[in-house]
Amino acid sequence: MKKVNFHIVKREPMVWYKNVLVRAVAIIASLLVSAVVITLLTGKNPFQVYASMISGAFGSSLRIWSLVQNTAILLCISLAVTPAFKMKFWNCGAEGQVLISGLATTAVMMFLGDSLPYPLLIVVMLLTSVLAGVVWAVIPAFFKAMWNTNETLFTLMMNYVAIQFVAFFLKYFVKSGSGVLAPMPEHGLPVLFGQSYLLNIIIVAVLTVLVYIYLKKTKHGYEISVVGESENTAKYIGINVRKVVIRTLVVSGALCGIAGLLLVGGTNHTISTTTVDGRGFTAIMVSWLGKFNPIYMVLTSFLIVFLQRGAGQVSTDFRLPSAISDIVTGIILFFIIGCEFFLQYKILSTKSRKEND
Repeated sequence: MKKVNFHIVKREPMVWYKNVLVRAVAIIASLLVSAVVITLLTGKNPFQVYASMISGAFGSSLRIWSLVQNTAILLCISLAVTPAFKMKFWNCGAEGQVLISGLATTAVMMFLGDSLPYPLLIVVMLLTSVLAGVVWAVIPAFFKAMWNTNETLFTLMMNYVAIQFVAFFLKYFVKSGSGVLAPMPEHGLPVLFGQSYLLNIIIVAVLTVLVYIYLKKTKHGYEISVVGESENTAKYIGINVRKVVIRTLVVSGALCGIAGLLLVGGTNHTISTTTVDGRGFTAIMVSWLGKFNPIYMVLTSFLIVFLQRGAGQVSTDFRLPSAISDIVTGIILFFIIGCEFFLQYKILSTKSRKEND
């Protein structure tokens, strides 16, 4: 009797058009499955639901600007976590690093906004925001480099500390006792050509190119890759692993600092404990789906923001529970993430002969 065995082997890299084809098939399959689920759960026409999703993202110029702006912010935070993740330093603290940077920006706007010339105010906001992000990222990096602590738990706990700092700030300095700080647009980043979000988008576009060059074309990027592949190999060829770990988290923290500046100074002009709104965790998925490539991450950031915006519109238009739109989003992301397995690995079968007893 023949027994069939299956085993998984690493696939050779595919040519680019096959990669695109596999992902396209995964998206089409996810839409078909989602259509069936929508019909079974709600009785709604799935094509109307998809039209509502598109309208939620592209239905007006304001929605388009908001879509691109949110994509830019998510992409910026994703760029921040990518160097650390490529080095296999599991930085789950981007949420707190961005939030503490936003708090630093808010403090400068609040206490120095009326006393500094506007150009100098912007410079001070940038420096304090970046410094706050760097400090918040380097603390767990230092402990990891020196005593090999668990960076995942450390960075997660730093998120909660940052949230409590913001909560204390709002309780102490908001005199009304409401815990809500009034926006300060007069002290925010400059508006270009009448578009509030344009500067944010331009800055993130420039950062995307710079991070791509940093990771792909520089000695630091090479060292990050080597440390990520094998610390022993890195040490053998003379790379100072501790130095690379701390330096990389300085870069990550600085990028989180810029994200905090853009969120507070360029978008909200105020802060709350929910300002980052989970983007620090969503950025992890963006980085993974983009294979730590900043150019691919532009597309994954856009896809995730599109799904979020579209899902919200579906709930509004059809008066459906938000859970329905979340289910659709989850199905689509499941197929997209699942197809990555088939891009990386293939399943082979072998037949072996087994004698009957």
